[in-house]
Amino acid sequence: MSNGNQTDPAVLVIFGAAGDLTWRKLIPALYDLYLDRHLPGWFAVIGLDRREMSQQEFIDHLRDGVNQFARRGKPDDADWATFSKALVAFMNVDFTEADAYRQLAERLNKIDELWGTKATRIFYLATAPSLVEGITRQRGDATLAQDTARARVVVEKPFGHDLASAQSLNRKLTAAFDESQIYRIDHYLGKETVQNILAFRFANALFEPIWDRRYIDHVQITVAETVGVEHRGGYYDRAGALRDMVQNHLLQVLCLIAMEPIISFDADEIRTKKVDVLRAIRPIPPAEVHRLAVRGQYAGGWIRGEHVQSYRQEPGVSPESSTETFAALKLFVDNWRWQDVPFYLRTGKRLPAKVSEVFVEFRPVPHQAFPAAAVQDWRPNRMIIRIQPDEGIILRFQAKHPGPHMNLTAVDMRFDYEKAFRQGAPDAYETLLLDVMRGDATLFMRADQVEAAWGVLMPVLDVWAGAHPGDFPNYHSGTWGPEAAQVLIATDGRSWLLPTLEEDVERT
Repeated sequence: MSNGNQTDPAVLVIFGAAGDLTWRKLIPALYDLYLDRHLPGWFAVIGLDRREMSQQEFIDHLRDGVNQFARRGKPDDADWATFSKALVAFMNVDFTEADAYRQLAERLNKIDELWGTKATRIFYLATAPSLVEGITRQRGDATLAQDTARARVVVEKPFGHDLASAQSLNRKLTAAFDESQIYRIDHYLGKETVQNILAFRFANALFEPIWDRRYIDHVQITVAETVGVEHRGGYYDRAGALRDMVQNHLLQVLCLIAMEPIISFDADEIRTKKVDVLRAIRPIPPAEVHRLAVRGQYAGGWIRGEHVQSYRQEPGVSPESSTETFAALKLFVDNWRWQDVPFYLRTGKRLPAKVSEVFVEFRPVPHQAFPAAAVQDWRPNRMIIRIQPDEGIILRFQAKHPGPHMNLTAVDMRFDYEKAFRQGAPDAYETLLLDVMRGDATLFMRADQVEAAWGVLMPVLDVWAGAHPGDFPNYHSGTWGPEAAQVLIATDGRSWLLPTLEEDVERT
C-alpha cells in the first residue's frame, strides 16, 4: 500500500492476529495512522493464528474492530478498501511447528521481491505469555531476523511473572535477537501526557530548578479503574495489581518524574536515566513490607448506580482467591535530588473513577506572613499531571480572593491538551507502532529496566506470597480502597488527594 510517506517499507507480522489485542487495538491504530498518512509508503500486514478463518473472514473481523475502536470512527468503503489491501495474508498455523516459519519466510521473501527492496520486518507477539519462548526460538531457527537493522520483535507485557522469570525470558530473547531488535512494549508510555512529562520537565526553565527535595514535599501517583477484571479473570488471578499495574505502568511514571535531566533525546540516554531511578529506589526490607505496602481485594458494591459483584465471584477467579485487586506503596529514591521525599503509589480496580494522575505537592513557604484569617482556605502549591481522562497539567497556587480583605484561596492554572491543540490525543498504540517502524526505542523497555523494576517489588511479592490475607475482601466496590491504604499515608501526616476529575464533579 503506497500513500507517499517516506518511512522505510515495513511488514508487520502479527502472531495471535485473530485475538482481542489485534482486533481492539493494533488494527484500529494502524487504520488511524493510515488516515493521518503516517504509515510507510509500502506497508503490509501478515496475520498468524491457530484459529481457522479465511482471508476474507479475517479482513471482515478486523473491520468490525475498526468500526468500534478506531479513533477516527467507522471507515467509509473507499478508505477501508484501500487500507485493507495492506492485509495481505492470514495464515492458520501452529506456532510450535517449524513449517509455519518456513511458510512465513517464503511470504516475506516474495514481498521483498515484489517491492524491489528489503522491508523492515516487525514480529509482533500478540499472544499468551506462555507462547513467547517457543515463537522466539522457532523464529530464530528459521533465520527470519538475521538482519539486525531491519528485523524487530515486539513483546507485550506481562514480561515475566517475577524477577527470575523475567531474567530467563531476557536470556532467551537475547539468544535469538540483539537487544537493539527487542521492543518490550508498555502501552502506558505511548500516552501523550506521559510523554509530555519529558517536555514539561526538560523544555522549560521554570520548573527544573525547583524539582527536588528542597521544594517538593511528596509525590502521589494514582491509577484507578472502575472496571473489574472483565474477561481477564484467569490471567488476573495469577497476576494481581502489583504485577499487572505497579511493576510496569506506575514505576514507569515514577521514573519520568524522578529521572535526572537528559543530555540528548537518544533512546538509550533516556532509558539509562530511568534505570538509574529504579536502582536508586530504597530496598524494602521484608520486615517493613507491612508498613510500606498495602493490598486489597474488592467486595461487591455500587459503581455509578449499578451493583457489581465481588472479585471472588468473577468468572475465572477462585472463590477463595488471595489475589490483590488494589495495591499501594510508599517508596523512596535515595539520591541527592530526592532523598527522603516519599513517593506514594496506588492502583486498584472497582474504584469510584477511571483516572490516572500525578500529584507533585510542594513544601510550604518558609515564613507565613499573612494573618491567620487570611489563610483559612490555604492549601499547598501542587502540580497535577492528568494522564487520563482529559489529558493536561494543572498548577495550583494561592491568590487573593476579590474583596476588601486579604483572604487567600487556591486557584488553578490549567493546560488542557485537547483545547490547546484543538485535536484529540492519538491512541498510545499509534505512537508505539510508528516508533517501532521507525526504529525508535525511546518509549520501550530495555532488559535491565525490566529486571530493575521487578527487583523493586520482589520483597513485597515474596512476603505477600507467604502470608495469606485474612481480611479479603477488604474494600467495597465504588470506594477508594481498603482502610489500610489511608493509614499508610496518614501515619506521615498526609492524605490521598482527591483526583481532579472528582473535584470537578463536586464543584458542579
